Amino acid sequence: MASTQDIQTLLRFLTQDAKMPLAQALSKVPDLQAANLTSPSDLAKSNAETLESIFTDPKTARQVLNASKRVSKKRATQSPNPPPKKRKQTITSLDPLTGPQIEASLALPAPVLNEEILKSAVIYTNRAPLLLAFALTLLKYTMSTQPLSSRLSLAQAVTSMNSRAKAQSIGLEKGEVGEEEGWAQGQPRVCIMTREIRVMKRWGYEWQDEDNHAEARDETGEPPLWAVDLDAVRNANQAAAPPRFRNARLDDLHIYSPQSARAYLMKAFNTPAEVAGDNKVKADGQVPVPGKSKSKRTAATMAAEKEGNLSLLLGALDLLYSSWSPILSKEDLDKRAWVWYVRVRPEVAQGAAGWGEKGNVKLGDILDLRRRAG
Repeated sequence: MASTQDIQTLLRFLTQDAKMPLAQALSKVPDLQAANLTSPSDLAKSNAETLESIFTDPKTARQVLNASKRVSKKRATQSPNPPPKKRKQTITSLDPLTGPQIEASLALPAPVLNEEILKSAVIYTNRAPLLLAFALTLLKYTMSTQPLSSRLSLAQAVTSMNSRAKAQSIGLEKGEVGEEEGWAQGQPRVCIMTREIRVMKRWGYEWQDEDNHAEARDETGEPPLWAVDLDAVRNANQAAAPPRFRNARLDDLHIYSPQSARAYLMKAFNTPAEVAGDNKVKADGQVPVPGKSKSKRTAATMAAEKEGNLSLLLGALDLLYSSWSPILSKEDLDKRAWVWYVRVRPEVAQGAAGWGEKGNVKLGDILDLRRRAG
């Protein structure tokens, strides 16, 4: 049976080397697994007829076969001792920076709160980054004393755990996750949008401004938190330690990276082609030129457009949560957040075909979820 890593490697090959759309690649993974074709080398040893029976299109089958042979040949000529892979970012990689420096580096664009702009704005994205934005903005109201780095880490945990659960339900991933195997024993946890998140307390982390050197804690007396990536902990330690989280060394504790979460948000929200020019805001505050040719846009222009769309989304979510927070408890607001996300997330195909598929999100629909006055 192919492991999760094998599936990820296969998807990376299909989308990057064989140039297949992600949705199409995902839909073919079960068929490739059934045929025991789970790596480029397996595919290179296959033949056009077998691949045509899986991909149905002869052109696509030849494309995959040629790419697999090219990749396999390249790997065969590489040095038998490749350089070691970089380790996944760990907690200690953040230590050289001061708390205020860390938080400043993670700053997000300011939310746009102009309702007239938001009512007509539409963004084009897939479900995962939208959930990340929902969770991150929720935490401004339910865990407001947590620093941005903690809120990004916690929100990424919600998103990753939801994606993993979905992948298992549609057959793209098999086996147990880290928590089910016991790696979370004894660790505290918090509930965010129906997900139980295992956390690690960041004792001694000072993140406020220079005039306040006291360690920050929330109203319950808890210090800032990291969301722990239990699957990463398991993968790094299972060969050397029994499945008990507390036996892992501090330097090996893996977290959901706030930097990765921020980078994901900054690049995830496009403007639908049919409404290009209608989202009346950009990162620099300028109004886009309607009908401007996309072929002439630079990478900087597209990045600014995505940043502007993130500002729009964060503004709509801020208006939604702020309308309910005065009358709902934090627990009830948390429960409602998941329902609201489901109401406005993009419509996608069922099963593996819809994995990663993008769609339109009307920010006016988010505004319609606000509490009505009176």
